Amino acid sequence: MKFVLIDRITDLVPGERIVAVKALSLAEEYLADHFPRFPVLPGVLMIEALVQASAWLVRATEDFAHSMLLLADAKNVTYKSFVSPGQVLELTVEAKEIGPTGSRFTGTGRCGATEMVKAHWSLRHFNLADEDPRMGPMDEKLIVHARQQMALLRRL
Repeated sequence: MKFVLIDRITDLVPGERIVAVKALSLAEEYLADHFPRFPVLPGVLMIEALVQASAWLVRATEDFAHSMLLLADAKNVTYKSFVSPGQVLELTVEAKEIGPTGSRFTGTGRCGATEMVKAHWSLRHFNLADEDPRMGPMDEKLIVHARQQMALLRRL
């Protein structure tokens, strides 16, 4: 199961930065299992939200050249506080480098003025057809879907 952790993209400068938001609701499926009496956004999902924001930045920068954008590594991750239902996590991601097969970022997640998470990470980008040319049609479908999703995230 994949969680979509970006509700809206509020600012995007291709090749440089992206700002996106995630509004945490009690309806989030994973809250039932993660501290049921003290529901908070799991730390790993805070990082995943930053990763998803950075993937949108890469897609916008490279005009959706790759179907696959995956976390390669995360470093210097620090958590400062909990994100609770009713709060909005604002994600700010800065690109350090966006290359043909990988990229590096720094970013923070804040609720208002309070920093909740900070990290450095990198992504790998590739197409499935790079390994198996028969996967070209799947790359095309994934890219079309990503374009549609980006249109929704920027329109809201």
